[in-house]
Amino acid sequence: MKLTTLCLAIKDGKVLLAMKKRGFGMGKWNGCGGKVEEGEEIPIAAAREMREEVGLFAEPANISKVGDIKFHFLDNPGWNQHMHVFLVKDWQGEAQESEEMKPQWFDVKDIPFDAMWPDDKHWLPMVLAGKKIEGRFDFVNEGAQIDGYDIREI
Repeated sequence: MKLTTLCLAIKDGKVLLAMKKRGFGMGKWNGCGGKVEEGEEIPIAAAREMREEVGLFAEPANISKVGDIKFHFLDNPGWNQHMHVFLVKDWQGEAQESEEMKPQWFDVKDIPFDAMWPDDKHWLPMVLAGKKIEGRFDFVNEGAQIDGYDIREI
């Protein structure tokens, strides 16, 4: 199971999401994140991914872990991942488009769930409400459909 990160920058009642332009998740809005490299600490990987994907610089100490979610892709186990979710409220720089992501700020009341992974509507509102979560999601149809899930506040 791959270790991955997801960072959600939060400011003035808005959350920074980015449209994935290529690769896994292409065409979906998501937070910034990706794979943890061999030997890399998870918060450092989260900060690195945010910098690479949208140009925001955050110190790992300013990244707050708020979730642990395991994803099982029943028809493609090579995609299975254990995602560490972080909120970021302090950073330097302005969000910029990269080759991989096109960032946009969304009011927390106007999140485009219909253009995101289907699991996001189940856990993202909890995280944005200040809760810490853990859970798992089982996907079928190449991640297009949830076959089962469990999400809870911790």
